[in-house]
Amino acid sequence: MRIPAHTVCTAIRDDIVAGVHERGGRLTEEVLARRYGVSRVPVREALRTLEAEGFVITRRHAGACVAEPTEQEAADVLDIRTVLEPLAAARAAQRRTEAHLKVLRGLVRLGQERAGRGHSEDLRSLGGWFHETLVQASGSPGLITLLTQLRHKIAWMYTVEGPARPADSWAEHGAIVDAVARGDAERARGLTALHHERAAAGHRVRFARKSPPVRSSQHAVNTASGRD
Repeated sequence: MRIPAHTVCTAIRDDIVAGVHERGGRLTEEVLARRYGVSRVPVREALRTLEAEGFVITRRHAGACVAEPTEQEAADVLDIRTVLEPLAAARAAQRRTEAHLKVLRGLVRLGQERAGRGHSEDLRSLGGWFHETLVQASGSPGLITLLTQLRHKIAWMYTVEGPARPADSWAEHGAIVDAVARGDAERARGLTALHHERAAAGHRVRFARKSPPVRSSQHAVNTASGRD
């Protein structure tokens, strides 16, 4: 049975995020095909997709390699999410279904309960589920795709510390759901943006390269002769 390229792509991406394939490491079609038990055709297609997503780069004389994001690239990923997820929350306020609301409210109840009992080990997965459901409620396939890619990249680029006050974080989640339930798009957008701004402080970049210095293409100009 032929395994689809998107399945192979998911497996390679997951291994990149988990650090199985190290930053800068070569990704040869033959080795990957053997590892995942497939032919080289779906591996080749998967590598093209992962290159478009920014997880893989092609180097002269080396072929496909795991990308090595810079600190600036990592910062950009967080900034982009801070713009897009509030937009998704605003769309969710206009397009959410009762099923979405039921799941979101259930997650908030669980999160608040776990936070109150000090069960911090459950909160990260619940928080991820909450934000994924909020994005799904936007009903926008383009936003869902972009934010899913960003979620993978953030997991790859960052270690994330839990909030110092988990109960406050889950209270923010609850306020977002209330705004979505009321159909208040602007409040949902604003609350989600504020939530991400606060959460950004807990993100620590993993092994990012320093961004290269910006070089000016302009030639130095001698202005001495123009002085009085």
